[in-house]
This record gives sequence, C-alpha cells and structure tokens, in this order.
Amino acid sequence: MLPVVDPQASLEQNYLDYLAVLPESGFSGEIETAYSSRLAVSTDNSVYQALPQAVVFPKNIDDLTLLGRTAAESRFIDIRFSARGGGTGTNGQSLTQGIVVDVSRHMNRILDFNAEQKWVKVQAGVVKDQLNDFLRPFGYFFSPDLSTSNRATIGGMISTDASGQGSLVYGKTSDHVLGLTSVLANGDILDTVPVSAESAQQQATTDSITGRIYQQILATCVGKRQQILAKFPRLNRFLTGYDLEHAVSDDLQQIDLSRIISGSEGSLVFVAEATLNVTPIAKFKALVNIKYDSFESALRHAPQMVAAQATSVETLDSKVLNLARQDIIWHSVKDMISDVPGKDMLGLNMVEYNSESEADFDDKLLTLESVLQADIAQQRNGVIGYQITRDTSQITNIYAMRKKSVGLLGKAEGPQKPLPFAEDTAVPPENLADFIMEFRALLDGHGLRYGMFGHVDAGVLHVRPALDMCDPAQERLMKEISDQVVALVAKYGGLMWGEHGKGYRSEYSPEFFGDELFAELQKIKAVFDPYNKMNPGKICTPYQSTESLVKVDDVKRGQYDRQIPVNIRESFAPAMNCNGNGLCFNYDTKSPMCPSSKITRDRRHSPKGRAGMMREWLRLLAKQNVNIEQLETAPEQISWLSKWRNSRNRHNSEQQDFSHEVLEVMDGCLACKACTSQCPINVDVPTFRARFLSIYYQRYSRPLKDMLVGNIEKMAPLMAKAPKLVNFFLRQKWVNNLIDKSIGYVDTPLLTSPNLRQRVQHRYAFDLTELENMSAEQRSQVVLLVQDPFTSYYEAELVDDYLQFIEKLGYQPVLVPFVPNGKPQHVKGFLQEFASTAKNAAQLLNRLAALGCPMLGVDPSLVLCYRDEYSKALGKVRGEFEVLLVHEWLSRLQQLPSVNAPNDFYLFSHCTEKTALPVSGSEWQTIFSRFGLSLKLVETGCCGMAGTYGHEKSNLDNSIGIYNLSWQQQITELKPQQILATGYSCRSQVKRIEGFKPKHPVQILLNSLSD
Repeated sequence: MLPVVDPQASLEQNYLDYLAVLPESGFSGEIETAYSSRLAVSTDNSVYQALPQAVVFPKNIDDLTLLGRTAAESRFIDIRFSARGGGTGTNGQSLTQGIVVDVSRHMNRILDFNAEQKWVKVQAGVVKDQLNDFLRPFGYFFSPDLSTSNRATIGGMISTDASGQGSLVYGKTSDHVLGLTSVLANGDILDTVPVSAESAQQQATTDSITGRIYQQILATCVGKRQQILAKFPRLNRFLTGYDLEHAVSDDLQQIDLSRIISGSEGSLVFVAEATLNVTPIAKFKALVNIKYDSFESALRHAPQMVAAQATSVETLDSKVLNLARQDIIWHSVKDMISDVPGKDMLGLNMVEYNSESEADFDDKLLTLESVLQADIAQQRNGVIGYQITRDTSQITNIYAMRKKSVGLLGKAEGPQKPLPFAEDTAVPPENLADFIMEFRALLDGHGLRYGMFGHVDAGVLHVRPALDMCDPAQERLMKEISDQVVALVAKYGGLMWGEHGKGYRSEYSPEFFGDELFAELQKIKAVFDPYNKMNPGKICTPYQSTESLVKVDDVKRGQYDRQIPVNIRESFAPAMNCNGNGLCFNYDTKSPMCPSSKITRDRRHSPKGRAGMMREWLRLLAKQNVNIEQLETAPEQISWLSKWRNSRNRHNSEQQDFSHEVLEVMDGCLACKACTSQCPINVDVPTFRARFLSIYYQRYSRPLKDMLVGNIEKMAPLMAKAPKLVNFFLRQKWVNNLIDKSIGYVDTPLLTSPNLRQRVQHRYAFDLTELENMSAEQRSQVVLLVQDPFTSYYEAELVDDYLQFIEKLGYQPVLVPFVPNGKPQHVKGFLQEFASTAKNAAQLLNRLAALGCPMLGVDPSLVLCYRDEYSKALGKVRGEFEVLLVHEWLSRLQQLPSVNAPNDFYLFSHCTEKTALPVSGSEWQTIFSRFGLSLKLVETGCCGMAGTYGHEKSNLDNSIGIYNLSWQQQITELKPQQILATGYSCRSQVKRIEGFKPKHPVQILLNSLSD
C-alpha cells in the first residue's frame, strides 16, 4: 500500500533550474512544487485537468516582474505561465502544464478609494464580494455580478471580462475598468488607461514594446474597423477574446489597451492592479418572482420584462428549482418562492427593479403588477403566480439560491453530471426562446438530461447536459455536441462564449473570427507575447507560430477518474462528485464554510482540495492493484514495530508515498462538517477523511495525540472519579510541558469539580426497570438526558442546569448513564472501534426510545453524530431512536412560561449545528421570545476549536487565527453576560482566549425561571 507519485508527474529540469534561480533573484513569494500543491490547481470548474510544474504565489508587482524578467533569459525561453485567481473558470482558462501564478494568496489588498470621483484601486487578487463589502458603507458597489462572487477575484473577472446578472444595465467588467497595471511576459510593467488617438499614434512611433503594441492595435482595431463591425453581432455579451471592437471609441478618437487585456484570459499579461469605477447603490430595490407553467413560457415572457425596463431578468428551470428545494439554501427562500396551489411551477423569472426615484420605482412596479394580474386572470403567457419583495435580506437570499444553481446541478443522481462545455452561448434576446427550444431538441435527440438557468435579458442561458466523463463514449459525445452547438449558435446570430470565456474551446476561434480577423488576433498576441509564454494555446497562438491551440478533446479529469474501479468511485462518491465549483473558497469570514481554507489560503486545505487529493490517492492505489475494500474490511496486520519503522523511514524511501501529502491536508481539517451542507453537492470531507486515516494508520504508527483523543471517552469517566487530584497535576507547569512535548497537546481542559455525580447525587437517578413499569401517562412527563463526554466531565454544571431546567418546566428529568458516543474515534479514523461504540450506544438508545420519552443531548456535534455518522456506519442496524437538541424539544412544546426579562442576549451558534440545522438559530429566537426574552443571532464562522482540534499544538496558530477571523471582533463588542454559545468547543475557545466562558441558552432560561 504505497501510492507513489506518478512518474509522469516528475518536474522537468528546465523548470527546476528556473525555480531555483527565482529566490536568488529576489523573489519574495512562495514557490510550491509538492505534488499535492500542483494537484490542487490542476483542475478548475471545468471538465479538464492539467498538472503544472509548480505553483508560485507572488507578493507584489516586483515578484511578477521577476517571474517575467528571469523567464526572458535565453536558457528559460520555454518556461510557460498561467495566471490564476479564484480558479472558478468553467473552460479550463487557468490550467497549464507550465507554472501557475496565483495572485489570490497575497495580492489581495484594496489600495485606494475616491468616493467623490467614484473609483477604487485594487490588487488583482481581491475577491469581488470583498470589494463590495468594503464599498457598501460608502453607498457604492462594483456592479458586475457573478454567481461566484464570493471567491472570484478581480483579476480573474478582468481576464474573462466577466459580467453576470444585470449586465443589460451594468455591462461587463471591461465597462468599469479605468486603468490597469500589468506585467508583460518579459517582465516589463505596462500601465494602460484610455488615451487619445493622437497620443496612441505618437507612442506607436517609439522603438519600445509599448510602441509596438500601440502600432499593432491601431493597425488592427482602426485599420480593420469595418470588418470587425461587420463580423460580430450587436450583443450585450460581446466577448471576443481580445475586444477588437471596443478598444477604439466609436468616433475613433480614443484608444484603450485595457479593453484588449480584458477578456484575454491571461494570454497577454499578468494583471497586477486595476482602477475601477464604482456604482451608487440604488435607494429602492424590489424583486418580482414570476412563476410559470413551463420553462418555455418563462423564456418567451422574459423579453416583455426587459421591455418593461427591468434592471435584470434571471431564469431558472424546474430541474434547478427542484435541486434547490433539497438544499440547505431553500429554507431561506421558500416563503418568497412558494408553490401555487393546484399548479406545477416549472419555470421562474426573477425580475429586479431598482431606481434612485421612488415615484419612478413605484410606477414601474404597479404597471408590472397590473400586467401580471391580467396574465393570471386570462391564463396567458403561462404565468401562474408572482410574489414581490422589497426586503434587502430576502432579495440577497434569493440571489444566493440563484448563484448556487451552478453547483446544485452537480448534485444530480448517478454518474452522469450536468457539465459546462457549451453553456454560455449568447444570441439576440429575441431569438433566445427559439434557440433554446432547438437546443433542447438537440439534447433530447441524444437522450440526455440537462438543467438550465441564466440571464435571459442578455440572451445568455446556461445549459448543462449530463454526461459521464468516465465513459469514453460520452466523452466523445461531448465533442460532437460542442460542434453541433457551434453550428446552432451561428444559425441564430450569436456567439459560442457569451460569458465564461474560451479556454479549451479556443479551437473554435478561427471559425467565429474568420481567417482575416483571427490573423489579427495572432498579431496582437505576437506583439505582447512573441514566445507564447503566457497561457499558451488559449485564445490564439502568436502570428506565424507553429504551436497549436488547446482542443475540446484535450485531457479531462474523467480520463484519470476512470482509472479508479467503479465500485470504489461509488463508495467514495463524496470525494468523486466534487465538480470544482469552488464554493468552499468562500471569502466571507462569517460563513462557516471550511475555516481551514480561510486561515491558510491554501487551496489544498479546502473541500475541493481534499477531494482532489482523495481522488488521486485512490487512482494511485488502483494503479498498484491495491484493494481498498479489502483494507477496510480486513485490515493489514502489521506489528507496531513495523509501523514505527515505516514512520521513521517514510521520508527516506526512494519512492515517496503520496499518502503523506494526503495526510497533511487531512490533518488540517477541523471536521466541522460545514462542507456536508454548505457545498452544493455535499462533499463530505470528515467522512472520507476518517476512512483515509483508518487505512493510512494500518501501515504507519499513530501519534500519541490521536490515541489520546480516540480514547477520551474511556479516560474521562475514570479521571472524573478524582477530579481534584487530576486537576492538581494539570495545573502544574511541568506536567503541561510534558504533555506538550510528548503528546503535542496544549491548554488541556480541567475536569469539573465537584463532578457531575457529586452535583446531582441521586436526584435524577436512572432506573430502566422503573421506567419500563411506568404507565404511558407517567412516561409522558419523563425527559431523558443523554450524556456526552465533554459536558458531563468538563462542564458538569451545564448538565446540572439542564436537569434543573427540565424540572422547572414541570417534567421529570432522568440522567441516562454515560455511554460513549464515538465521535472522537470517528474524527481520528478509528472506524472499527467507532462502529463497535456506535452499535453499543444504539442498542441502549433504541431500548430507551421504546419508552416513548423524549431524549435530549447537550452538545450539538455529538447529538448530530447520532444522526449522520451512526446512519452511515450502522445502516438499518442503527434503529429509529431520536436524540433531540434542547431547542428542538422546546419548539415542540405547546406551552412555555413567560418571564419578560429586559436583557438582550446574543447567540453564537455551533457551526455544525447551524449548517446541519439551518433554522436552529431562528428556533432559539422564537423560544426566547415565548419566554419573553430578546435574542439576536450573531453571524460568525467557526470558532477554531472544533472538538480537540484547537488543543493540538500543531493546530494552535490556525485555531486562534480562525477565532480572530470572525469571533474575536463580535465577542469584544458585547458584554460577557450577553453572550450565549451552544457548543462546548465554542465556549471553551472563548474561555481560553477571552478569559470568560459564555453561557448556554438553557442557563439563561433557567435563571429567568429562578428569578
């Protein structure tokens, strides 16, 4: 079981020499050549895969110039680059076999802002939502709106000339670029702003690379003006690769090189900085959700919405709507997209209106309402209902659902997944419905499923046919469909790439441009990048070059995935199904999604990165004929001595075991499980991480810290018998130093003293026989409290408070004897032990469930383990028992006392709880309201503790860093007595860092009843 790195993945010597020279020349960023680092950027949101030679992370413009200047040396003339931002491209734009230049890690600062003149200057790695979060307090926003706005970078938006929702009004990214600072392939800095034609002509006479660029742009964009205007349709989405038309003003008096760079997909320059204009946020905004009896009705009705002066019109079909209904996102939008009684909603138009004038705004809405009411009354245009909201938060939630559509399509059942390869075609809006109907007939003719959504106001609709790229026949079908769509787009007067760029579809460029204009593109490429160093093969090759363009049929991820046996692919579906959408790169620190990705800014340490590592690990094992299923069902029997030797020698072997790189990225996971619900296709890292650890440690010895965590549920009850003695030693500096150095464990928590037994004595004693002998009426007043190791032994006062609270409500609480839950074992990959623990616990809990008494647990992560990990490990053997969290039980009670206390409280929810149970926060608010108390929800990401993660020395810096990302500021703005937290880990982290422990909501409710 030694999955060595593929020999084909070895680094070329010329690249190694180049990378060795960079630091000597003063390069200050990181250079990563590890297989895992390269693998993490070998895919994007497309079907393609290309393994680069290295990934570099420049810190500034000087680093970018060094990359180009060093590569310009004759010995490095064959070095190739591809710039990368968020890595969200759907056509492989940033993939390369050369060097990936990732600006997102360091070059992500907002440099300057002028509110009066309405511009902002940013580095290329700034995320779009990051920029808008900065601008919002000033009343502005950067208007091009993408579905990937929480991870797409400004540099990436410029490179693909991105647009998105509202482009009919707001245009594309290039419409908002005031100036760029870029770095050419030879390391020269190029500043571009609009200049007069006279100035451009003067510069064109100079003997410099800038002069030669202006000379070529004038020759092409002015000299071939009539051919350009005649060739391209007048569309809102005018993406041509290099924007030949708009690089020159209509009156030919202004030249703007930034227009050539925008949309060039990194094939001309590295974009380093951008000055952008910003747009005032409209004072009045509304969203009208119009429901239809068919998707075709929605398409054909959309032009009327555009004619009614809507700001934007977005469309979803029933496929996407039904997937959204099954996702965590639906709870936040269902009230605004409710079903129409007796009607099937098969299409939805989301029509936005905004305005600076309230009178104008109201007039447009009233006019639209009257039209829609008439449509419904007369049963015309397929309209079956509509809803209007002016609430900003509701509008944001609805658009969040729309933005998630891309990822949701990847959630389709079976091996065939909707794929992006011909899904951003643009045709004149008046042709869109006919075009789509013919497109659907084309796909139906191949017997394919597909989903549709998009920007009908601009004539762009995203159509994703479902194909299995592990099937060679379907891979060939993808090319056949691509060719057919090219012909179909031409028939309706459109473009093949209306929004998402060319990438591997660049082979179609000559067909769309024609020989004469395509040659002009090549001449522009040649003057910017004569040696074809910048993202070669994309858009075009240099004029008279012998090099070729990339092809639709080039290497795809499926060609690697199909090397994994089908049964293993199905077994590891949570890793295999990752489609690269990259929602796990979410910039928002208040989002619970993948805290390790946020703190490290390392793509490997994300659900997408970890899924990619897992797929490659499985492929390499399959290549060596290793049977994964056998390893899981009949583990290798290797002595502890052999494991110890393997561990000592693991870095000395001639063939490096890729498992060690996988272990590194898996060890960085907090197992918070946010990915299992936040990811649109539910990539479940903790589950496949546990399976990996289980197999890995069959060959290598486990660290002591893992043994400690895996056995905590056995040790804690024993230590709790003498808490004062144990705590005495844990308070000694020498003991902590010993634990730190020998085990790698820090800030070891103290046991509760007096312990739980001493606190409750026999007040809530458990007697199963007595419970079974009770009448059903008597048992209806009994509430069983199920213990967990953390609150029972390290926070016993909370368990005591739970029991008292249940009693105050008029019920008879019974404390169930402690039975290990197994969650710590699962986290550390002790899967055989976990299965045994889960089976034992399930037997008891099923017996208790037969009593009909509610069973409550205290800590969310352990309670939810009964629902998730138990179901996966035990299947039907798990039984039907139900352990509730206290808010779930309280929400079911008809009557609760009211105390009308005046204080405001603020709830910090456990990240596992609020992602698995997205309405838990609002349920707590309702409960507090029923008690007469005020509770406000605090939006945060992860606290950084995550069970024992924050106690492991290797994780300490990241743990505290994660806390500082969103919790620290929120905590310090409130009074300690106002702060509530539902998670044991969360309360422990606050105690460690801030010096006080927040209360659990139950403790506040108990105190209110006791006052």
